[in-house]
Amino acid sequence: MPRDPKQRPPHQPRSSGGAKPSIRAYAPGVRPRKSKLRRFASALGLGALVVTALVGVRNVTKPLPVGLAVRSPLYAGAEVDFLADLTWVDDTGTRHVEQSILDAILELIADAQDYVLADLFLFNEMQGPSPERTRAATDELTDALVDYRQRRPNGTAILITDPINTVYGGRGSAHLQRLRDAGVHVVMTDLAPLRDSNPLVSAPWRIFAAPFGRAEGGRVPNPFSSVEPGVSVRAWLELLNFKANHRKVVVADAPDGPTAIVGSWNPHDGSSAHGNVALRVRGPVVVDIVESELAVAVMSGESVLGMPAELAERAMSSAPADGATAEVGLLTESAIETALLENLEVAAAGDFVDVAMFYLSDREVIAGLKAASERGAAVRMLLDPNKDAFGRVKNGVPNRPVAAELLPYADIRWCDTHGEQCHAKMVLIRSAERSHVLIAGSANLTRRNLDDLNLETNLIVRAPADEGIMRDAGAYFERVWSNEAGRIYSAPYAAYAESRFVTLYKTVLYRVMEGLGTSTF
Repeated sequence: MPRDPKQRPPHQPRSSGGAKPSIRAYAPGVRPRKSKLRRFASALGLGALVVTALVGVRNVTKPLPVGLAVRSPLYAGAEVDFLADLTWVDDTGTRHVEQSILDAILELIADAQDYVLADLFLFNEMQGPSPERTRAATDELTDALVDYRQRRPNGTAILITDPINTVYGGRGSAHLQRLRDAGVHVVMTDLAPLRDSNPLVSAPWRIFAAPFGRAEGGRVPNPFSSVEPGVSVRAWLELLNFKANHRKVVVADAPDGPTAIVGSWNPHDGSSAHGNVALRVRGPVVVDIVESELAVAVMSGESVLGMPAELAERAMSSAPADGATAEVGLLTESAIETALLENLEVAAAGDFVDVAMFYLSDREVIAGLKAASERGAAVRMLLDPNKDAFGRVKNGVPNRPVAAELLPYADIRWCDTHGEQCHAKMVLIRSAERSHVLIAGSANLTRRNLDDLNLETNLIVRAPADEGIMRDAGAYFERVWSNEAGRIYSAPYAAYAESRFVTLYKTVLYRVMEGLGTSTF
């Protein structure tokens, strides 16, 4: 039926009083043009995405700051001592702690005359919901540094640390302020020059958050303490960059020569019961260690004093220890992985590879361990079960799925932890035909620790089997592995074995997290 020309078309809005429609009518299938404002907003959004992507790519691939990823020469005739902190339970279930690392550091600082330099990751008293009461480690080290400054007012004291200790500017630190007041040069590491490990967060953070600086206080809960005041959103956003100055180094001019202690220990109250290992070393490598720390200060925009020339000369010209046949060298950042893989590549039948590690997830290292096993090397691993984190319960990632993957290639035991962590980071390769090799320090065997994302410091020691350092490192591993003298240090693999479904789920989870950089390991 033909339509009455006076009848209003059905697609037109009604109007009253002869007024024009308030909404413009369009023919069916015809869309209105975007307004200039909407077009501008779309272009602005697209531009922001492009810029963010370019910033992300740039900060994943940019050159490292000068002085990082160092591999020093191996210095012969070095004097190296093995130190360990051990925690175990007896047959009644009572926990015991036996420590030597903090005591050695306190002794080193107490004997120092003109120079103390420390680079320490966790330097705070913050605790989780179940506080650890073993030792007030932060107070003890703070007291030692203040006492040194009072005893030697003309001496140099430097502390390099990580912004985690102020919750990335979200709160103050009474300990760090006390050190500054005593004349200790405190360097807060600037992590921005490092490559980004979590570009999905770091790229927008660099553009939209970092330019606004840091702010103390706030209403967001403190991520590291349930009793501390809140922090700002900006502090949380900076935390999510997931990178750190993770080094643990102390250097001082001891009476018998400049000495360094390099290990896995943190002066952190919540970490005071952790199991750890460290190496105490004298000789030319100490000069390289100091130089590597000065590079971190420069990267952070600080000018600090290096070791006085007479002390450096004393270290470089120090006579080899009586009968010492050990060689020792410095490894930082990706040089740690390079040296480890080189030594795994030559491990074969008749060799033993012993790994004591808090986190193990790096795919190249896992492949290296598998290949060494396939060539006939005997691989043993003591791993933290990744269940304890300062009073909080963790889900076992990454160690449990990695252990399941490596079970056909290695004998595996778990550290039997009771609130503390098995925090050692050590690989000992023993050979009947070659010198033994020990690599130990701050670095976990993960992408963040080995791929130039974190700052890390390890030492590599090469020595015959009968050298004291190798005997002591081997004895440490055997004690924990075998539960010697009725002390329960470790548990069999079955204690934390998981079903195939759970293992598959956690494998996918850890691989995605590590690949994208969204993990804390």
